[in-house]
Amino acid sequence: RAVVYTQDISNKSTRFLRLNLLLNGLAASLSNVIEGDTLLDPSHFTVEGDPASGLKKFDYITSNPPFKMDFSSTRDFIQTKWEDSGRFFAGIPKIPEKKRASMSIYLLFIQHILYSLKPNGKAAVVVPTGFLTAQSGIEFKIREHLIKNKMLKGVVSMPPSIFANTGTNVSVLFFDKAASTEKVIFIDASKLGTKIKDGKNQRMVLSSEEIDKIIETFVACEQVEDFSAVVSFDEVAAKKYSFSAGQYFDVKVEYSVLTPDEFSKKVSQFQETLSEYFRTGKVLEEDIEKQLGMLKYE
Repeated sequence: RAVVYTQDISNKSTRFLRLNLLLNGLAASLSNVIEGDTLLDPSHFTVEGDPASGLKKFDYITSNPPFKMDFSSTRDFIQTKWEDSGRFFAGIPKIPEKKRASMSIYLLFIQHILYSLKPNGKAAVVVPTGFLTAQSGIEFKIREHLIKNKMLKGVVSMPPSIFANTGTNVSVLFFDKAASTEKVIFIDASKLGTKIKDGKNQRMVLSSEEIDKIIETFVACEQVEDFSAVVSFDEVAAKKYSFSAGQYFDVKVEYSVLTPDEFSKKVSQFQETLSEYFRTGKVLEEDIEKQLGMLKYE
């Protein structure tokens, strides 16, 4: 049976995690559920209770980290404590003068997850969709690292409002640190789902058939028109490391063959429409001039 390790800074979440383990017959993992700051003080080490032994590495990691949060009080401590470890290889967001609550804390969690995987480890992490195409900064460095090291398995862009508590568009990144494939799959599931009322909010819900379509396409690494693209790592690099599926869809141009009579008819229709626009515009112009002439200073 699998052994589960977790760490969450929230006391409420930690209690729910323990309950979840009990309900799923994983009581043996209860002692591995830690409440604490994962970024500043991760609690799982190769040798229990011995930070000098190094962080424990895992076979599988899943995470839905907070996207934005004010962590200015611990930011410099995190940098000082871990700057020589390579744990945050792409950098740590700087403290802004304003809007500290907008600090991109999720970028640290992505790096922590990559650092915490075994050489053949796999992971899935939820990110804001804006991460997929940012052209500079830590986001770009992480994407570049994933492609150059062939660690990206795939990306699924989800429908808007898929989570009830946030309107942020999200995507799911899948990592395979073993670099076991020469291809990466990008899935655009943003047009799937049905909108439902959830309390005071509205959110999108995927049907079981839509979920199956995403899973089956991903597992088969299958290219489906206007839904998924399977490309090489070199192709991603050529697109400036964009993780957006739409960047890799074929551009479709539809053509139709017209007879000379059909062509002449269409041109005549366009001319009539344009002439009508001109006539309407002339009437409007005259009316405006008339109204301006009637204006008086009072």
